[in-house]
Amino acid sequence: MSFLTVQDVQHIYFTKANATTALSDISLTVEEGEFISLLGPSGCGKTTLLSIISSLLKPTKGTILLEGQPVSTSKNEIGYMLQQDYLFPWKTIEENILIGLKLSNQLSKETRENAIDLLNQIGLSGVEKQLPKQLSGGMRQRVALVRTLATQPKLLMLDEPFSALDYQTKLKLEDLVSQTLETFGKTAILVTHDIGEAIAMSDRVYLLSPSPGRIHKTFEMPKELKRLSPFEARNHELYSDIFQMIWKELEYLEPEQE
Repeated sequence: MSFLTVQDVQHIYFTKANATTALSDISLTVEEGEFISLLGPSGCGKTTLLSIISSLLKPTKGTILLEGQPVSTSKNEIGYMLQQDYLFPWKTIEENILIGLKLSNQLSKETRENAIDLLNQIGLSGVEKQLPKQLSGGMRQRVALVRTLATQPKLLMLDEPFSALDYQTKLKLEDLVSQTLETFGKTAILVTHDIGEAIAMSDRVYLLSPSPGRIHKTFEMPKELKRLSPFEARNHELYSDIFQMIWKELEYLEPEQE
C-alpha cells in the first residue's frame, strides 16, 4: 500500500451557464519520504489537484487515500507552505509559529520547545520576539516553514512557495527546504511553473496537460541527481538534458491552450 494514492480523480466546475472539466483521469501514487512535483502550463489544474489531495476541495469523482484512509479524515496530518507567507503582522515570530499548534490543540511546553528549536535549526535563532516586518522575505518563508512543520504533518503541500523571492534567496531556500524535509523524513508535493526547480528538488515530476488537466508524462529523476542538493543538481551534467526534455514536452502542450 502506497503512502498516498490518488485514483481516477476527475473534477468539474459547474456554473449556471456551463460545466468546465478541470481534471480528468488523474491517478498517481507517492511513497513515504518522496518529494514529487506537479508541473504544467497555466490552466492544467495543478492547484486544483493540490486542493483535492489536501481535502480542501472534494473531487467530482475519484478517491484519495493517505495511509489507506480517506484524506478527508487526515486534515491535521497535512501541512501547507504557500507563495505568500501569511504571517500575522501584529504577532511576534514565536506567536506565528505556534498558531497551527494552537488551532489543532497540540500546543504544550514540549511542542513549543520543539518549534523554537526548529527555528534555531534553520538559522533563525533569536528572532522569536521580532515582528514579521523586521525580517526579509526569505526569512519570513523560513518562519512559514517552521509553522508548517511544528504540527508534525505527514504530508506537506508546497504551492509555489519560492516564486515571490529573488533568485538567490530562492536557490538558498530550495536547499534549506529540501534538507529540512529529508532530515525529518517528510513527504512533499510541490506545485511549480519552474522546470529547474522541479528537476532540482524532486524524486519524480508529473507533467500535466491542460483543458482538462491530465498526466501527460512522468519523469523519474536519476539517482545521480536525487542524492544531490538542489543547488548541486542544477550544476550536474544531467540537469540540462532533463530540462530540455521537459521543455520540449511543454512546448508540445502549449498549442492545446489555444
